[in-house]
Amino acid sequence: MTAATPWFETPPLALEPAWIDWNGHLNMAYYNVLFDRAADLFLADVGISPAYVTERAGSIMTAEIHVRYVREIFLEAPVRVRIRVVGLDDKRLHLFSELIHADEGWVSATSEQMNLHVDMTARRVAPWPADIRERLEVWAAVSRAAPAPDGLGRAIAMPARTSV
Repeated sequence: MTAATPWFETPPLALEPAWIDWNGHLNMAYYNVLFDRAADLFLADVGISPAYVTERAGSIMTAEIHVRYVREIFLEAPVRVRIRVVGLDDKRLHLFSELIHADEGWVSATSEQMNLHVDMTARRVAPWPADIRERLEVWAAVSRAAPAPDGLGRAIAMPARTSV
């Protein structure tokens, strides 16, 4: 595996009718479902899959997540998710993802998450095995060379008031 771009991109993902809320757009909870499904595809690409859990007793768990809703997306829209490794250390993986309109390219939402590598036997955070760390590092290195994605590290806060 080699990464020529900092973005891992999924094939088209389908929105399901049950995911559309009374406002006629994708319900906020299902953005997380799409980001999670996309993360599973990325993780499988670097060697973390259900087989990794059963054969090597390792897994990945989410410690924190921040979703930013940028533009409504509707049932008929074709979507993809782009994922970047924006941070990596001995036990943690920091991902930044964008849900994009697959035909028009605009961003509907972003997701930033911190993941932990876990030894499933002890159920404790543990270092990455060398082969997995090496594959993740390929993505991290390409990402470090590219400009930071819009919205990375954004915190939730009320806008500053300019007058009383």
